[in-house]
Amino acid sequence: MTKTPEQTLLLEQLKQIADGLGKTFAPFCEVVVHDLLDPKHAVVAIENNLSQRALGQPATELGLARMADPDFAPVIANYPNKFADGRLAKSTSIGIKDGAGRYVAALCMNVDLTLFHGFQSAIGQFVAVDSGAAPQESLDPAGADAIRARIDQFAARMASSPRTLKARERKLLLHELKEAGLLDVRRAMEIIAEHLGVSRASVYTYAK
Repeated sequence: MTKTPEQTLLLEQLKQIADGLGKTFAPFCEVVVHDLLDPKHAVVAIENNLSQRALGQPATELGLARMADPDFAPVIANYPNKFADGRLAKSTSIGIKDGAGRYVAALCMNVDLTLFHGFQSAIGQFVAVDSGAAPQESLDPAGADAIRARIDQFAARMASSPRTLKARERKLLLHELKEAGLLDVRRAMEIIAEHLGVSRASVYTYAK
């Protein structure tokens, strides 16, 4: 079928978009451009060829359905799919219409989930802890949360955030922390410095 200049331009622009997306999400995401005006040879661009398809292959069932119905959903996102070799995929299909409202192309993305499932399994195993295998312990000094909470409360009263408190406000804060006995917490000055985003030397100065 002879294409209009508009339709040809749309397809060329989609090829450029596919190229950019393919480079950005390589090697996990296959990006395919389908020419829906030539369904027997629909695949006109394919980046990161995970499905091992060739240019000129016919349109998929989804592409044929979109061609037959101008009211077909323009975006179908994150639907489950599968490559020919059985690998699981997550796919998104975006239909592109011309000025007359006819679907002329589709941009499809197929993400290979195999590696991500492996990551998910490995991370799950890595972060798992056996709460009954050791005594309860925390690497955070006792009272550290109380110091941070008191700083957050003080900053809220000042309509500010811990890291944007002014010098005079920090001095007042250190006075309040001292009055509450929180400067006696182990590593208190370090905890305060980290939460305020200043040096420990500055905290000692504010505490004077």
